[in-house]
Amino acid sequence: MDTPLSDKKKKELQLQNKRENSHNDNEKDHLLNKMEPLAPHMSHNVDYEYEAPPAWRKFTFDLIIWMLSVVFHCFFREIRTRGAFKIPSDGQPVIFVAAPHANQFVDPVILMDQVKRNLNRRVSFLIAESSMSITGVGFLARCLLTIGVVRPQDNLKFIEGKIKVDSENPTKIIGIDTHFTRDCEVKGLIGLPKSLGTAVVESIESDTCLIIRKEFKCHKPEAKDLLTNGTAFKYAHKVDHSLVYNKVFEHLAHNGCLGIFPEGGSHDRTDLLPLKAGVAIMALGCMDKHPNVTVKIVPCGMNYFHPHKFRSRAVVEFGEPIEISKELVHKYHNPETNKDAVKELLDTITKGLKSVTVTCPDYETLMVVHAMRRLYSSQFSGTLPLPMIMEMNRRIVKGYQLHKNDPQMKELTKDILRYNAHLSHFNLPDHLVETAKVNLFKNFTLLCFRSIRITISLLLALPGLIMFSPVFILSAKISNDKRKKALANSTVKIKANDVIATWKILIAMGFAPLLYIFWSILITIYFRHCTTSKILIFTLSYMGCVLVTYSALIVGDIGMDILKSIRPLYTSIRAPNGFKELQKERQALTIKIVNIVNQGKDGLFPGFNGDDASLEKVIEEEMSQFSEDEEDQKTNEMKRRHLLRKRRAKQQKKEEEEAEQEDADESGDATRSRSNTYDAHTESDGISLVNSDNSLSNIPLFSSIPRYRTDSNSSYLMEDQGSSSSEFEIDNEKLNANDMTSRIAQAVLKKRTDNNEENDHED
Repeated sequence: MDTPLSDKKKKELQLQNKRENSHNDNEKDHLLNKMEPLAPHMSHNVDYEYEAPPAWRKFTFDLIIWMLSVVFHCFFREIRTRGAFKIPSDGQPVIFVAAPHANQFVDPVILMDQVKRNLNRRVSFLIAESSMSITGVGFLARCLLTIGVVRPQDNLKFIEGKIKVDSENPTKIIGIDTHFTRDCEVKGLIGLPKSLGTAVVESIESDTCLIIRKEFKCHKPEAKDLLTNGTAFKYAHKVDHSLVYNKVFEHLAHNGCLGIFPEGGSHDRTDLLPLKAGVAIMALGCMDKHPNVTVKIVPCGMNYFHPHKFRSRAVVEFGEPIEISKELVHKYHNPETNKDAVKELLDTITKGLKSVTVTCPDYETLMVVHAMRRLYSSQFSGTLPLPMIMEMNRRIVKGYQLHKNDPQMKELTKDILRYNAHLSHFNLPDHLVETAKVNLFKNFTLLCFRSIRITISLLLALPGLIMFSPVFILSAKISNDKRKKALANSTVKIKANDVIATWKILIAMGFAPLLYIFWSILITIYFRHCTTSKILIFTLSYMGCVLVTYSALIVGDIGMDILKSIRPLYTSIRAPNGFKELQKERQALTIKIVNIVNQGKDGLFPGFNGDDASLEKVIEEEMSQFSEDEEDQKTNEMKRRHLLRKRRAKQQKKEEEEAEQEDADESGDATRSRSNTYDAHTESDGISLVNSDNSLSNIPLFSSIPRYRTDSNSSYLMEDQGSSSSEFEIDNEKLNANDMTSRIAQAVLKKRTDNNEENDHED
């Protein structure tokens, strides 16, 4: 019944309010007594004096980041960066704007670690004040120099009365036994039970009527029913963020680095959430308050492959820094145009984030894009690096969204979804279909051999699995409980998978040392009669437990790779005809995808407009992406080629002197032959790496000679391509200036020639 609250309900509400943290009560009273400034012009006269963190806090930051990076590299199989050279290194203040926020407390730590590794700068992140009260999280947050932010939704509390929406005006709220004039204020926040939605108060008409700024977004049918029939509600006063903004202003003014997730909270959606205006206000407000300060904004793409799964992969991509013009700051300073300035900068940030992330409007589009990238990549030799995979995903997303209504693209989408359904039927991943051969005797032999290997790997990893199994079980249970709770309290999460990895890591960090201590105590008790010191036995036992579990992790990785290869072998033996049909379907689908992508439709691969400058930029960018191990290999290769160049240069000079005495025609032929040989062996280090299997040169759009696979499963791609060479040989006479791939090849040749001239000059 739509009646006033019963006494029992009132008591429940009172008990629920008492359970709220007392900090929130004090904070609300403090905010109510403060004078609210006009947004976005934050008050510059708030009393706040910046204090640089002492040396011990900086040391604590570095130590915690190092420890967490070790843990995270155990959870993730690989963490890579792309575009780190774009981060400003001049010591000026930088705001790192990261999205999508797919891993709750994991994202900021990964970003802080990568910035520390590449730039040796400490990033202070903004964090919700409510997260500071979580055990473990709050301690780590304070150690990592974070800045707490009070959010209105964290202060929501039940108040007296019920509300429902007017049937004719969805922004008009009708109250039942309410006192809006007493309990509410303009710009306050109204919330529905179970976190079904919130709305900002636009105006208060009476005790039983108020207007909200935007109607409630009823993502769930339950919310619509409550608003129609009447429901209890929560309310929170508007929060004054003047102090937080001024902390940020001073932090940036002292050349600090700031990190922020402008979406506002973590989520597991395939697209970006609307960005909050806070990041734009922080950058413009700092430059408005401190005219001599130049703030740069660096978009950061947090790209994961199955972000919540153990031993998955991650790529952090840094975009081009966004510079804020003085004209935009003046526009922000003017009260009449400040909102336009904030919107303009926010739009620029949004474009920057979309350039470093892979965003899809829905899950089906994401599956189609991943399938297109996998099948298109199957024509290349070797394995593409993670940054290259992310770049291909992003470009295919743009092309797919541009042409998704074309009949050809619609048909391709249906074929891809049908192929994915067939993969699910056989319970196989796509990459295993390509390499498996249908040879019953050979496959049966491999199946037996790999079964033995997986058995041995399991036996080697078994001690570590047994020792660490309590942590696995506990982390899985607690993370699932947290996921359910987060899903119930959110209107934007789909499955709340964004909190799983965070709680798995937190539980492992908290209980793993306790578990090691437990096992060490048992071992010490077992050897209690030994004359060796008990402390020494305990210490060695603890180190042994850590070593055994880490070894189990490494062996388990190898074992899982072997286990995944067993499934296609078993399928090829159990149903050889069906497996052959699946391979044929994959081959036909790959040909169709390659043809569509290589048609060169506008927008399918944006950024390649055919001019030399853009090609040079792409080549230079990709030449800067190699890891330290690759750089070491490159250095050794450079030394070897340097000696080889000297010997060949002397030999060439001697042959040229002899050739001058021969016939002119013969001399010309010999010179051309030697020149080609010389070019093939004296290419510069950067270009030789660009021509490696893990580079952009494997893609026809980036290289004049595509390097296709030569195995039997991919032979259908080589009918019109001819054999591929192991050397990067290009006949200049065959280069067509109007052909895209030829123009890229010319740019590569030009850069190679310049590098050779520089090296010869140094010699």
